[in-house]
Amino acid sequence: MPNKKSGCYKNIMINVEIDKNSGFCFGVVTAIESAERELKSSAKLYCLGDIVHNSLEVERLEAMGLQTIEHDEFARLKGKKVLLRAHGEPPSTYETALRNQITIVDATCPVVLQLQRKIHKCYEATRDKNTQIVIYGKKGHAEVNGLVGQTDGTAIVIEKINDLDRINFNSNICLFSQTTKSLDGFRQIVAEIQRRIHEGVNFEYFDTICRQVANRLPNIKAFASKHDWIYFVAGNKSSNGRMLFEECKKANPNTIFISDVEEIKEPLPKDVKSVGVCGATSTPKWLMEKVAIKIRELTNFK
Repeated sequence: MPNKKSGCYKNIMINVEIDKNSGFCFGVVTAIESAERELKSSAKLYCLGDIVHNSLEVERLEAMGLQTIEHDEFARLKGKKVLLRAHGEPPSTYETALRNQITIVDATCPVVLQLQRKIHKCYEATRDKNTQIVIYGKKGHAEVNGLVGQTDGTAIVIEKINDLDRINFNSNICLFSQTTKSLDGFRQIVAEIQRRIHEGVNFEYFDTICRQVANRLPNIKAFASKHDWIYFVAGNKSSNGRMLFEECKKANPNTIFISDVEEIKEPLPKDVKSVGVCGATSTPKWLMEKVAIKIRELTNFK
């Protein structure tokens, strides 16, 4: 039986450890708790987009009565109750809700909400001063869409260094970051803008990366490096998951990305004596626990 206190499964030949620092961030926890609380008193609750970028957790909540919808269906709803997930939404979503008498259960992460307000305030203060608002983030990501919405759609989204060609280095720049991006990546963007910006042009940048997410990078590297083999568990839609997986793989080349326990089909190599199981901010603990159990079953240690 698992040693619940330590989080490890042990026998004489193999050790399987679940990373205690992996799993839902507090924003996702709050959103899921909000959904579960509402579903206790309601047979159905709508959610605008996947509540978390993990299909198995979405399926679990859908079985309780949560119905995921996209923006086109949201625009046609009348008088229903809709949960806004942790990623946040642009002002247009709230305007639609007011117009269609939709009751909003707002589970926007406080860190994201604070960033939205900061960007909107910057936009209002600089919109007449030829200032470009730039967001370091994944184009089309739900959080980024909400951030761009604070600027009436005018913000420039930068995913990588090459995207900086879209910026006018003769005009003032205010740079922000999606909360789940890499801190090192943000610093590289800052350094490149500083290198290319013209003399006399104002450049302000704001480190708006969530520290609960940023701190997972050094933690997950340390965790990965102490094991022979790593299973990194995350949904395919998770931007944070892909970023953490790449860093995990740098620390341990024997890192495998999986979304479901059923993807583990083969026993581990015979020389593997220590296995780590970790995941993204959108990975439920119960899924990592299932992965650990599956590893033990495949290695035939009961």
